[in-house]
Amino acid sequence: MVFFGYMIFSILFGLLADRYGRWKILLISFLWGAYFSLLTSFSPSYVWFVFLRAMVGCGVSGHAQGLIIKTEFLPTKYRGYMLPLSQVFWLAGSLLIIGLASVINPTIGWRWLIRIASVPGIILILAFKFIPESARYNVSTGNNKAATATLERIAKMNRSVMPEGILVEPVHERRGRFSDLLDSKYLRTTLQIWIIWLGISFAYYGVILASAELLERDMVCSLQTAAAAKELGDDSEESRSPCHCRLFAPSDYQIMIISTIGEIALNPLNILGINFLGRRLSLSITMGCTALFFLFLNICTTSTGLIGFLFMLRALVAANFNTIYIYTAEVYPTTMRALGMGTSGSLCRIGAMVAPFIAQVLMSASFLGALCLFSGMCAVCAISAFTLPIETKGRALQVCNSSFPTQLQLCPHEKMILT
Repeated sequence: MVFFGYMIFSILFGLLADRYGRWKILLISFLWGAYFSLLTSFSPSYVWFVFLRAMVGCGVSGHAQGLIIKTEFLPTKYRGYMLPLSQVFWLAGSLLIIGLASVINPTIGWRWLIRIASVPGIILILAFKFIPESARYNVSTGNNKAATATLERIAKMNRSVMPEGILVEPVHERRGRFSDLLDSKYLRTTLQIWIIWLGISFAYYGVILASAELLERDMVCSLQTAAAAKELGDDSEESRSPCHCRLFAPSDYQIMIISTIGEIALNPLNILGINFLGRRLSLSITMGCTALFFLFLNICTTSTGLIGFLFMLRALVAANFNTIYIYTAEVYPTTMRALGMGTSGSLCRIGAMVAPFIAQVLMSASFLGALCLFSGMCAVCAISAFTLPIETKGRALQVCNSSFPTQLQLCPHEKMILT
């Protein structure tokens, strides 16, 4: 239900961010997410729990505006280096929640886990005082005064001096329109990006859920394990049920921590690939490798071998997300950048919602069949990434859709002009 809420509101928040500002939507999403996350811990029933988690998903869907703001401030030559480093903070959060779960769940329960996990989000709301609205957005809406104030503040922090002159940029009334995403200039790009987002999310959450499934059911060398269990008489209807599971042992949490650390393992190589091979080729290579490693999970191996495969899979799917986030933020112009990210995020959650049925339900019935589905989807995404029509490496952020005749001569394709 978190993903369902995310899917619905990701498009809405993207549309509103293009029309009314990135900063406002980011603040609203943090307030919304923190409030409903805390309320979840007081759920009186399962129905209330499901509803409140959906509301949390609605709020979290607006967090992508933080990446948009960061993208619009970074110079072209630094985007490929700085944006992937955000993965370090994602990793830190993932490790923190796994560590907290291993301690809190067995002792004081899940309600306290949610309450404690809500604290950082509440504290971060205080940081919004120091986060400026995107200067690019302000200029595109004609709010040059606010954009200049932001740039002067940045110059002061960097002990630099603003160049003389004024910001010049025509006001763009066409902002946050779905028709622009499907305009002839971006139609193919948009459709292929949607496929890639859906596939990457499908693979990412498939890896995470498959990791838990492999640990819960002890599915390493599943055929041998099943035979051993039958000999021991542990072949009850309950143990064979798709809904049957056991509580994680401390060693299981340790394995999840190790595999999660894998998300940062390929970050240096990912940064090099993004900046030297380009976004498209780098993504197609990592997606192709992801397809191969899904099939490797079918190899009968030891627990150490399983950890190695999961480690590499987590590293690859994290690299995929890094690259597609950067590409999506770079390929669309300012007037529809947030909407482009929002619609992509919505398609992403469809993949996330389908993943549990494959990683948990189908995997119980046909382990190889589930792996082939994940691998096949990754292969399709690799082809789609390789054939993307626009390469954004070294490309300045666009301001508006220049396919509109009335704006052809007004749309600068480099930095905001100082005259």
